[in-house]
Amino acid sequence: MGHRSTALHRLVVAGTATVALTLGVGVPAVTASATAAGSEVPASTRGPLPGFDAEPLAKLLAPLPAYHAGALVRVDGPGRGPLWTGAAGAVTADARFRIGSVTKAFTHTVALQLVAERRIGIDDPVRSHLPELIPAEYGGVTVRQILDHTSGFPAPAPTPTPRSGPGWWLMGVAPVDGVRDAFALAAADDNWRKNRPAPGTVQQYNGLNTMAVGLLVEKITGNSFRQELDERILRPLRLRHTSLPASGDVTIPGPHARVYVGTDEVTEQSPYPWAEGGMISTAADLDRFLTALLSGRLLPPSVQRLAFSVPEVPNAPQNRHCATSGTACFAPVGLMRLTLADGVTVWGKTGSRPGWENGFFATPDLKRRVVYSLNPNGTGTSREYTDYVLALAGAAFTGVPPTVPEPTGPGHRSR
Repeated sequence: MGHRSTALHRLVVAGTATVALTLGVGVPAVTASATAAGSEVPASTRGPLPGFDAEPLAKLLAPLPAYHAGALVRVDGPGRGPLWTGAAGAVTADARFRIGSVTKAFTHTVALQLVAERRIGIDDPVRSHLPELIPAEYGGVTVRQILDHTSGFPAPAPTPTPRSGPGWWLMGVAPVDGVRDAFALAAADDNWRKNRPAPGTVQQYNGLNTMAVGLLVEKITGNSFRQELDERILRPLRLRHTSLPASGDVTIPGPHARVYVGTDEVTEQSPYPWAEGGMISTAADLDRFLTALLSGRLLPPSVQRLAFSVPEVPNAPQNRHCATSGTACFAPVGLMRLTLADGVTVWGKTGSRPGWENGFFATPDLKRRVVYSLNPNGTGTSREYTDYVLALAGAAFTGVPPTVPEPTGPGHRSR
């Protein structure tokens, strides 16, 4: 990119040295089995509409950098159909992928619909609904605070990683057990107990909040979260290629790439992140959901304003998800708000699962939207992954020609 947006410069490093851009603003992968070493995979594209220059994005996908085994990028704007779709590696434009923490936006939206129906009070203490799960010392934490990540809840309990042993990608933790384990570990941590932030005073992005949101939805409705998600969002929006797998379902329905972490193929993996990060979707479905959310189709006006209200609190010192230094960026709807260095304001969310790094972002007026799914192969540096995502964002929103470092290796060996 000709300039580097500091607002886009914060990335989250996932467990396999992959990286996810943390974005978000204003209301309103793949691979797998790549080709032979050293070969270039041409990007498949659809022609751009007037007013959008696809060339900078096309250059980012052909050739695909050696540290990515696959990529899918979709850019949308006014009118029907995408402005441009590009795919490289062993992935197609209609591929399904594990969206990771992009799931949070769906989950928080379901909860906010219950707020709109007056079945949950936004300032209700969470413990009043989940007394058997939330410890008494967190009794003052409200629904609003778990939605906007100002709860002061402890960090999630450790989850399966390659260090967990053979088959780690198939291991899982039940949502209730994961929440209880996190609070139990915190209770045994003297340092945490002494320095725990008061609810509502700082923002710390925390998957434990969204796990509690999913369990709250189940408690209030008496139905499974999967059922509520399906009836409230997936079916009304006709998101036919989006799903939340059952706890024992490790498969991905429909076309998808095979993905690896090191030598382990992890395409089939436990969806245990559930309401916090377990969903599967496509680029087209994610664009439709984000469009509906930002345009007010999923929430009434009064709750829409609440949903996109970022709390006026500082970031917790360890919160690396908000790019604006010292300032909160997450709203109760589960998206982040950011203003880019060139003045463009976007709302969005990123998410990762082993083998995939994804994100979706949009300007508040929906005139420019982008969804991406990448498949890092673990051979790149943190800087290379960071610069590549920065270049994608810049090219999609501003058309600034990328200045991504040239691939330095022969590529991902075929598997």
